[in-house]
Amino acid sequence: MAPCQSLSQWQKQAQHKLSLVSPTADIEARLCLCHVLKVTNTYLYSHAQRLLTDTELAALNQLVSARLTGQPLAYLFGYWHFYDLKLQVNPSTLIPRADTELLVEQALSLPLPEQARVLDLGTGTGAIALALAVNRPLWQLTAVDYIAGAVALAEQNRQQLNIPNVAVVQSNWFDAINGQRFDLIVSNPPYIDPSDSHLSALRFEPITALTASQHGLADLRHIIEQAPAHLTTGGWLYLEHGYDQAEAVRGLLTAAGFNQVQSQRDYGNNWRITGGCLAL
Repeated sequence: MAPCQSLSQWQKQAQHKLSLVSPTADIEARLCLCHVLKVTNTYLYSHAQRLLTDTELAALNQLVSARLTGQPLAYLFGYWHFYDLKLQVNPSTLIPRADTELLVEQALSLPLPEQARVLDLGTGTGAIALALAVNRPLWQLTAVDYIAGAVALAEQNRQQLNIPNVAVVQSNWFDAINGQRFDLIVSNPPYIDPSDSHLSALRFEPITALTASQHGLADLRHIIEQAPAHLTTGGWLYLEHGYDQAEAVRGLLTAAGFNQVQSQRDYGNNWRITGGCLAL
């Protein structure tokens, strides 16, 4: 890229390059500009002819070069946005995705007690638990993860966002919960079949947070089978899963004693979350 480029010129050229690795290259080019310049998206439109400094240009080109190797922007930035929260991220956890916000929306719509107790299994960055806690300050949330690095990161995010009603705990699923019961359990567990061809596009993210045996159903099955012992009567369980797993998850929930079992589609019109209420 040539020196003395305007924002709009750099964005156009970066978009062309990024199209080799991203279907949303236009968005990624703007995100790079916002990150390096520390400005909003609106600024890019109102100052489109502003010239980039040599330092800014070097930083931007370095970002694009790294992105072209396949590294996700979230890891390059060190943060990502989820449900209006700015979360620190690193390669010890999955990057929070927009489709997971559907799980938050569903949880917020449930008929739960005013001071509900909620468990987030496999919390990663803490995204789901922290989003719920901000929107329901009277809820008490427990966020668990098996990976020590993820626990540390979730706690860092909790502290930076100053969210008091979340406790972050290291636990292999329910192991450290000590017989507690919750009004709601949510989870975005590993659910990709280890032989899935899409995994190559996710090679920079931790494989243990992505894949599960039994064609991706092992962790979903474990959570569903164990959840009734950790739910209050009439408590809810909601899970994110793969696009082709909704029917199987509904069957597992029904077999485990859940009713009002239903699935919802994500923003790409794929089946993405399924949940139900523990029968009275």
